[in-house]
Amino acid sequence: MIITRRAFTTMLSLTGLAALAGLSPLRLFTEAMAQSAADVAKPVSLPDMALGPENAPVTITEFASMTCPHCAAFNEQVFPKIKSEYIDTGKVRYIFREFPLDIKAAAGSMLSRCIANGDAPKYFAVTDMLFRSQNDWVTKNTTETLTRIGKQAGLSQQQVEACLKDQALLDKIAADQKYASEVLKVDSTPTFFINGEKIKGEASFEEFAKKINPLLKS
Repeated sequence: MIITRRAFTTMLSLTGLAALAGLSPLRLFTEAMAQSAADVAKPVSLPDMALGPENAPVTITEFASMTCPHCAAFNEQVFPKIKSEYIDTGKVRYIFREFPLDIKAAAGSMLSRCIANGDAPKYFAVTDMLFRSQNDWVTKNTTETLTRIGKQAGLSQQQVEACLKDQALLDKIAADQKYASEVLKVDSTPTFFINGEKIKGEASFEEFAKKINPLLKS
């Protein structure tokens, strides 16, 4: 589905995201199937936000939407266990990539990028905060709530507004989403790749461990 500029602008006015009205449309795609580890690892438009050593034997790449409740549940219930068991011990490199399913998700991702300014641990911290407060900023006045979060993280009102109007940033998010959809066949969130093997949906820690542990032994 391609969101036209007119529909995009109308949607923004209805959701309270008027600050984003000047941005180009996001393209949302639907397809299915899985790819090679090389395809997943290929550099995309935005620099990867990752935790864990680059030479870790296992790489997990997550595609998530900031408004996805299943992504938020995974972030709260499963990711902390993966982090303590595998990322913090140097066994796993964990990459988070944005796959916004709607304009509010795109705004949340843009804010995370702007606040972090390339700092991966900070990016993950902000993303965690947005997931944990998802009900607040998604269901209520989105622009106002994101502005408050941005200010709490040290941005000024002007910086938040500039971030949410950043055409180049939105274009890069859209381009990376296009690549994920067309090449990696991502069509829902969360979707994970463990050394190239695709896992769709909110998997448990035990399911991840069953995939990760054999790769650590090989």
